[in-house]
Amino acid sequence: MHFQSTLVLTALTATVSAHGYVDNVTVGGTLYEGYQPYTDPYTSPTPERIIRPVQGNGPITDLTLIDLQCGGYTAGGISGSSPAKLTAGPAAAGSTVSLRWTLWPDSHVGPVITYMAKCANDDCSTYVPGTESAVWFKVAATGRDGTSNTWGDTPLMVAGASYEYTIPSCLKAGSYLVRHEIIALHAAYTYPGAQFYPSCHQIQVTGSGTSTGPATKVAFPGAYAGTDPGITYDSYKATTYTIPGPALFAC
Repeated sequence: MHFQSTLVLTALTATVSAHGYVDNVTVGGTLYEGYQPYTDPYTSPTPERIIRPVQGNGPITDLTLIDLQCGGYTAGGISGSSPAKLTAGPAAAGSTVSLRWTLWPDSHVGPVITYMAKCANDDCSTYVPGTESAVWFKVAATGRDGTSNTWGDTPLMVAGASYEYTIPSCLKAGSYLVRHEIIALHAAYTYPGAQFYPSCHQIQVTGSGTSTGPATKVAFPGAYAGTDPGITYDSYKATTYTIPGPALFAC
């Protein structure tokens, strides 16, 4: 028991000085606590969440790993692609979802990007997208404001700040997996240098829409390449930035 407590204390101490993760999500007016990487694995019974497991507050740096999909550290036995027990909602198509990150370091500038994928059999609690499955479409993205020092993740560098995305109003009702990420570009002037912080949550969408997204979707891994201008990019230079991945889906 003492050993377990020491592990938790050490991990909690580490969170103070490094990076971040999605701490909670507000869907349909209801606040859901997110997966807590430094306590949930050591709690019995394990808390049921809407957010899939993440490895902690550190990054994914290899674009070929399934960990790029939803976080996690597969080699260490924590797969971020493992389904969560719960699905949030209902959330009406056209409504906003709010995600609160732990305090984000001001040195880790970069875009914030959100994707969605419809869960097979309308059940996110058993759904794991394959690494070659092109099921994701981009619903929100905030990059660099011109050549200024204001980035998509800049608001998250203030304690308690949240990021919102809007569920497309034309989306067909059903269960969806949402992939939300920050790409930190402070060391991305060469490859590999960009750091990826993905997080996936599960929501139930309601409404009378008929769309399941664009005809052409992308897979993770696969959507990004190290040669993409939005992946290998010198954030210290005053140059415009191109958000990586597919075009933004619009109804």
